[in-house]
Order: sequence, then structure tokens, then C-alpha cells
Amino acid sequence: MEKVLGVDIGGTKIRMGIIDASGQIIYEEKIPTIIPLYPYLEENILRILVEQPEVQAIGIGTHGFVDPKQGKVIYAAETLPGWTDTPVKEWLEKATGKRVEVENDANVVALAEAKFGAAQGLNRVVVLTLGTGLGGGVIWDGKLLSGGPHGGAAELGHMILYPNGVKCACGRLGCSEMYVSGTALQRRIKEAGLPVTPPELFENAKTDPAANKVVEEFTADLALVISSLQAAFDMEMVIIGGGVSEAADLWMASLQEKLATVLLNPVPVEVARFENDAGILGAALLVLEN
Repeated sequence: MEKVLGVDIGGTKIRMGIIDASGQIIYEEKIPTIIPLYPYLEENILRILVEQPEVQAIGIGTHGFVDPKQGKVIYAAETLPGWTDTPVKEWLEKATGKRVEVENDANVVALAEAKFGAAQGLNRVVVLTLGTGLGGGVIWDGKLLSGGPHGGAAELGHMILYPNGVKCACGRLGCSEMYVSGTALQRRIKEAGLPVTPPELFENAKTDPAANKVVEEFTADLALVISSLQAAFDMEMVIIGGGVSEAADLWMASLQEKLATVLLNPVPVEVARFENDAGILGAALLVLEN
């Protein structure tokens, strides 16, 4: 049975897993993200290939704008210094002798959820990953909407939500990810003068009016983002993943309340089925499916 290596590259950690054709994760490990990234990534992939010689191909999901045809990182913010312009596919194929495919990390989460997860059998799905930033993945008529001349298709976190708002890592003002992400929540908490972490914030919101106000503002902004995406894609479902989704049971009712007033038509919102495994599963699907 075919076995492939799925690699999920984030700002703080890299997850690697070996996956078979049925989507079973046979082996996985987690290593810290170390800069300079490419030589470190190659070294660790080669190590795994020695230990697991049955791996036939490698799929990689990474933070940043990606040209999937060239398998090249077009732009990565300061989260991954020096990663911009890295021809990951070309270099890794040369180093390993195996087929390599590269995609944006939120796009691979969308693939995993469409194939094995919450959106199984649906044709039009929008996935939002609320982590360090706000990632986006769009399944359009069953296929991943990706690439574009600058690798920026479905970079939903960089739709401007508040003109002249908070400065984003991309250099512009008011991007959605500055209001709807884990980092945005930390900023909101700090501005409100609350001595809590995001998970504590959601818990405290049940009894503390100041915490509740932060949560209400956050869910109102998330509802606006979803409403704009519905106008563009008229999706059958929205799936929310990333670290912030782990507390979704504490804020989902607030989001549904806000959505009722801004949506054109009702749309189901589900939490990503795979949570932390979606990245490696989706990366593996880049090479399992073809």
C-alpha cells in the first residue's frame, strides 16, 4: 500500500507524519521550527526516509504564499525569516529523489477536511484556521482553489476588515487576521487590561463582563469575515480550525448569534474534525490523490 510523508510547517513547530492511502497516520513526530529553515527541514526529512524507506512521495504544507506549480514559497512573513523565495520542491526532489508537492498550510487543512473530515462529500467549502494568523482554504467544485500569479489565492486573512486599522505583518492596515486569530485575541486581551490567556478568556466570559465584551467583539468580527466570504463563494459549509477552535464550544453560540444578523443565507459552521492532524493529513493528500 502506498505510503507518503506529510509535513506541516508552522511558525513554532513542524509536524511530520507517514500516512497510508486510507488516511491512517502510521507514524508521526513533532520538532521545533529552527531557522535557517531549509537545511534543517531537508536534514530531518532525509533522516525519516532512512528510518522509513517505504515512503514514496512527500507533501508539504507551509505558512506563506505558495506557488503550487513550482512548489516555491513566494512570500512568508517574518514568522519564518528567510523562507521567502525558497524553491522547496526543486531542492527537496533533488535531495531525496522522490516526488515533492508544496501548498499553503490552510489549503492542506481544507483538503483533509474535504476528503476525510467535516466536509466529506461537499463541493464548496471555506476553511478558516485561527492560529498565529488567519489562514484560509477554499474547496471549489471539489477542488482546491490555490496558486494565482503571486501564490495569493484564498489568502483570506489578508482581506481588509477595518480600513486604516491595526498594522498587519504584511505591511497593510486592517487585515482580517489582525482581528480574527490567536494573535489578535492576545492583542484584544492586552488592550482590555485582562491578565488572562485566550483559553482563560473564553472561560471567564461566562461570568466577567470585561472578558465577555472581548469575546463578543471577536465573534462579531469573525461573523463579518464569514459574511463577506459567503458573498464571494456561497459555500455549503464553513469549517473553523487552528488553536482558537479548540475552545469553540465556549464561543460558538455567540458566533451563531452574530451570523444570524449578517448572513445572506444560513450556512453551517463546523469545527475542524482533525484539529492538529489536519496539516499532515492534507499535506499527504497532495501526493496521495495524484
